[in-house]
Amino acid sequence: MDALTLLTTRYSLPRLTEPAPMGEALDNIKRAALQAPDHGNLRPWRFIIAEGREALLKLGDIFVEAAVDDNPTMATELLERARQLPLRAPMVIVCIAKVTEHPKIPVLEQHYSAACAVMAMQQAAFAQGFGGIWRTGTYSQLDMVKQALALGEDDEIVGFLYLGTPSAEPAKRHPVEIDDHFSYL
Repeated sequence: MDALTLLTTRYSLPRLTEPAPMGEALDNIKRAALQAPDHGNLRPWRFIIAEGREALLKLGDIFVEAAVDDNPTMATELLERARQLPLRAPMVIVCIAKVTEHPKIPVLEQHYSAACAVMAMQQAAFAQGFGGIWRTGTYSQLDMVKQALALGEDDEIVGFLYLGTPSAEPAKRHPVEIDDHFSYL
């Protein structure tokens, strides 16, 4: 797939199954992340890979612990849903903005760099025939999740990148009118 086709046909796939990317395919995904725009070469990203049932259930347990900490009266069925969330794909990459104080590079720009790394990983997966979806949600914001993953005080989870093999065709997309989103000075 050429780069222009990749960029103009990208889509998210929420229904993913085995296999997850591994070996050279996973290395390509990792390399793509490390090529994200990075003013000052701060490398303001870190990634934690949860692959395989045991690791995914461990991430689910972290979500449950954080949910109880956030809302001690949360219903049992919601706690079970939290536990099952990572099992929606055979691999989840936790994407972290690892912030460094810098006089010329603001925190927000470092977050943008980390977000670009997530997009690059999803594109690299797509280019190799895998599917993925970038999710955020409540668990990316809860302090208990950040603590369980040993994040620094200023670090932020910019998303959970779910990766695997598409188990269904993507939904039909409606064309977006270019002129609705671009103008000229």
